[in-house]
Amino acid sequence: MKASSPREHGLVAFLSFPEEIPDNLTCRLNDMRIEKGTVVSLNYILSDSTGEILEKSNFPVSYLHGGYNDEMFPKVEEELNHKEAGHRCLVVMEPEDAFGEYDSDLVRVEARSRFPEDVVVGMKFEGGEEESDNVRIYTVTDIAEDKVVVDGNHPLAGQSVRFECEVTDVRPATAEELAHGHAHGPHGHGHGHEH
Repeated sequence: MKASSPREHGLVAFLSFPEEIPDNLTCRLNDMRIEKGTVVSLNYILSDSTGEILEKSNFPVSYLHGGYNDEMFPKVEEELNHKEAGHRCLVVMEPEDAFGEYDSDLVRVEARSRFPEDVVVGMKFEGGEEESDNVRIYTVTDIAEDKVVVDGNHPLAGQSVRFECEVTDVRPATAEELAHGHAHGPHGHGHGHEH
């Protein structure tokens, strides 16, 4: 039987409260601070240095706070340490703190024959470094008669970005989330994977 937290099924289903809930109980439940091992849910807007919106959450996204699996930018985690639900912030990040500097060594020219017939600019492929187990996503940036140019840099590499967010919820991580190294649930990492 899978253990579940009271939060997953609603506190009221598992606990019987007196007719009046003491104010201090409500305050403790709402005032959890962000620490390593908490699951943080937030709404965010990612924009470039001119303010153009690059990405925006349509619903709160959740991550496991504390440097697990690089789920969140370290500078954002640093800003959110010890904060509570309702906290808003803007973190401006230079390339090295966001998606990295642009690395021209990650641009490769490959034989056209290594790609499917229907390859088009913008398609993405996984590729590995020969001397490493790291898998990188390469984007097709140009196609010539017998050659294809791919770029392994993140599309925002070399750019400064602005990360604006509002924390919507903070809760303790479950033992399973800590073991897996990421948040589970509707706005965290899905369960369609093996560990």
